[in-house]
Amino acid sequence: MEDQNLEVCKLVEKISRLHAAISKLPSLSPSTELVATCVPSSPVDVTKLSPEAQAMREELIRLCSAAEGHLEAHYSDILTAFDNPLDHLDRFPYYENYVNLSKLEHGFLARHAAAPGRVAFIGSGPLPFSSLFLATNHLRGTRFDNYDRCAASNDRARRLVAAAEEGVRARMAFHTADVADLTAEELGAYDVVFLAALVGMASEEKADAIAHLGKRMADGAALVVRSAHGARAFLYPVVDLDDIRRGGFEVLAVYHPTGDEVFNSFIVARKVEISGTK
Repeated sequence: MEDQNLEVCKLVEKISRLHAAISKLPSLSPSTELVATCVPSSPVDVTKLSPEAQAMREELIRLCSAAEGHLEAHYSDILTAFDNPLDHLDRFPYYENYVNLSKLEHGFLARHAAAPGRVAFIGSGPLPFSSLFLATNHLRGTRFDNYDRCAASNDRARRLVAAAEEGVRARMAFHTADVADLTAEELGAYDVVFLAALVGMASEEKADAIAHLGKRMADGAALVVRSAHGARAFLYPVVDLDDIRRGGFEVLAVYHPTGDEVFNSFIVARKVEISGTK
């Protein structure tokens, strides 16, 4: 136990130094050292960090979110400059992560739900790899509605997906909206809703987003929420399973990666029927 505590202390100290360095950068170009530090398996439990370390972590997640947004926008522009953008997707540094993550999420989802007719992906960004890989490789008859609150991100995503074959392109739509503004009429139409890791970066924001979905999704619909575990929780928010249950969902499965094949954990849940309603 003493060795484990020492390991956690050293990890937090290193990440704190990286946070201080990243905070001073003139631009938010991604830090490969930070990712390399956080990806290996670690016993750290971020809920037990000191208040100072918690504040550092929350700010670091916001910095990483901004950096990730810049990175994806940059590569979206690079890819759409090619005559055949989809032939060059592996130029993106984390391409394999999204290929593997979409395969894992589909596998877990298929154990608990029928093939969906309509899927919403909330927080799709300028490089909608998750929806694109699911639509191309796993859910070939499903319609995807991608939501992002940034209109410029949606414009980039549309240009990229325009290069896909007609059978995929016709099933992908993009909408500019915040999760908090999505109505019961909109959300109630989906068999599955994906919530991206960086939608709601503070725990309260994440809980609010889940509660909003729980009040508006159809009974029996599935929710896939991306989360983080161990040291990766310095890069992405951790989703509290109790927040999912309080939001009106039954937790069906939780996945935590043990290697570097994917970065994110994820949770599969089902919207439960509220007593007395239909």
